[in-house]
Amino acid sequence: METLADLATGFSVALTPTNLLFALVGTLLGTAIGVLPGLGPALTIALLLPITYKVDATGAFILFAGIYYGAMYGGSTTSILLNTPGESATIITSLEGNKMAKRGRAGAALATSAIGSFVAGTIGTIGITFVAPLVVELALNFGPAEYFSLMILAFVTVSAVLGNSATRGLASLFFGIWLGLIGIDLQTGQARFTFGLLELLDGINVIVVAVGLFAVGETLWLASRHAHGKDELLPMSGSLWMTREEWKRSWKPWLRGTGLGFSIGALPAGGAEIPTFLSYYIEKKLSTKPEEFGKGAIEGVAGPEAANNASAAGVLVPMLTLGLPTSATAAIMLSAFQSYGINPGPLLFETQATLVWGLIASLYIANVMLLVMNLPMVAVWVKILAIPKPWLYAGIMVFATIGTYGISQSVIDLALLYAVGIAGYFMRRFDFPTAPVIIGMILGPLAEQELRRALTISQGDMTVFLTRPLSASLLALAALALFGPVLWKLANRRG
Repeated sequence: METLADLATGFSVALTPTNLLFALVGTLLGTAIGVLPGLGPALTIALLLPITYKVDATGAFILFAGIYYGAMYGGSTTSILLNTPGESATIITSLEGNKMAKRGRAGAALATSAIGSFVAGTIGTIGITFVAPLVVELALNFGPAEYFSLMILAFVTVSAVLGNSATRGLASLFFGIWLGLIGIDLQTGQARFTFGLLELLDGINVIVVAVGLFAVGETLWLASRHAHGKDELLPMSGSLWMTREEWKRSWKPWLRGTGLGFSIGALPAGGAEIPTFLSYYIEKKLSTKPEEFGKGAIEGVAGPEAANNASAAGVLVPMLTLGLPTSATAAIMLSAFQSYGINPGPLLFETQATLVWGLIASLYIANVMLLVMNLPMVAVWVKILAIPKPWLYAGIMVFATIGTYGISQSVIDLALLYAVGIAGYFMRRFDFPTAPVIIGMILGPLAEQELRRALTISQGDMTVFLTRPLSASLLALAALALFGPVLWKLANRRG
């Protein structure tokens, strides 16, 4: 009952005219960005981070959440009609969705994607509503040793999941931790890694790094890969609605995909890629018409799209309750929290109850807005693909520069922006994941703080991390995540 009362308070916040406008703008912008191949919610939110200095926290996060959910919806359009996945999570959608479009069933593919996204997003948001308070109750039992061990687990799992190589992921993570430690150590008063620059004594603004990596770096990468040829955009043909049989074949994959997406997305090593691939595999095994897979099976669109959107809801659970981002977008949103001086975690639901429940309530509203917009406006979203790529890339660079300079009017920040952007380009070029940089930059100083607290309480006894059962269990999981795949490969070679 208390949760329902909190949710009712959240709706009273989310339904104000200003916040409704933020939700509408966010969903519109998110869908448009999701349609454009190569762009995603992380880049868009990073580009808009400077508004956190002008807009109140609740409105800003409602806007960001709308962009996040909207981009999850919009990504299916380019996968189905252009066979160009905007993000790794929509690769599976393009396998069957594009085949359906070639058979004249693009409308049905887009419809099952939109409705499945609505079902998954709504059920996932219900999951946030009732699961998050339970996670908070568990997390309130954590001490400094448990928090440090949990962050070690997050470092290891996120670095492994967000990249193709655990080594590259950890390298990106340590780069981010180093950036986070630049400035004056609050405990000793000593300057660290400032290279004699007075401007670095206060540290590097995480927003500058986020915009540099996800806006400047990503844009340089996309521009370097820009092809002069034009991809084949399949025309919208046939009915824009599903047949009775397609409805029958879609609703079970929607529910199964939702269950997979939310449960895996809510894990510290969550994300959208694993549940979408699992959903596709399960639907292929359970389908009464497995021969259609590879030729345009609607289950292969319905299940993965539901898993994709449910995982977006799931990712918000560890971010809000534990302060652990498990995706690039969650990492950017966490940096936005920091710009407001807010630290996500168990106490967030007490200290910022209006913000949290207003944000959760806005997700229900955003889902309805997206369903209403996506089905009748498919033709409008498709026209966005006609925007010349050079114009798009130039616009992103201009907005990134103006937004960053507007934060502090510092030339040093602009130099850092482009230095980090160039570093981000080379990271993409050599397949180093960029999200762990932001995660390391945010969580690194917090992990250092919890380490010092734990050692102070234990009077310098390092075994405190192993003698406390929960802390030891988290460290064991981290070791398993780091060394397990290597040991598995060695065992298979010997076998």
